[in-house]
Amino acid sequence: MKIKAKSKKGVVKVKMLLKHDMESGRGKDKEGNLIPAHFMTEVLAQYKGEQVFQAELGPTVSKNPYLAFAFKGDKGETLKVSWKDNLGNTKDGEAKIK
Repeated sequence: MKIKAKSKKGVVKVKMLLKHDMESGRGKDKEGNLIPAHFMTEVLAQYKGEQVFQAELGPTVSKNPYLAFAFKGDKGETLKVSWKDNLGNTKDGEAKIK
C-alpha cells in the first residue's frame, strides 16, 4: 500500500495505490479453469479518529486500484487507511501528512 498525503492551505490531498489482484471470478487460468473471485470490498481512511473517506469496491475494479480524495486537515498529522476483501483479508497502512 502506497499512500501520499500533502496539505496545502488546510486541504489534504491523498493519493493511494492499493496492492490487490482484484479477481472478478470470471477470469480463467492457463488450463481454462475459472479463477475464484477475490476482490476488495471496502476502503476506509481516518484522520484524528474520524472517518474522512469510505469506498465500496467490487469485482469490476482493476488490479492494484488507485484512489484519490481530499479533506480538511493539517500537516504533521497521521492518516490511517485500511481495506478488506471478500475473503475476510485486511490490510492497514498510514502516512504522515506533509
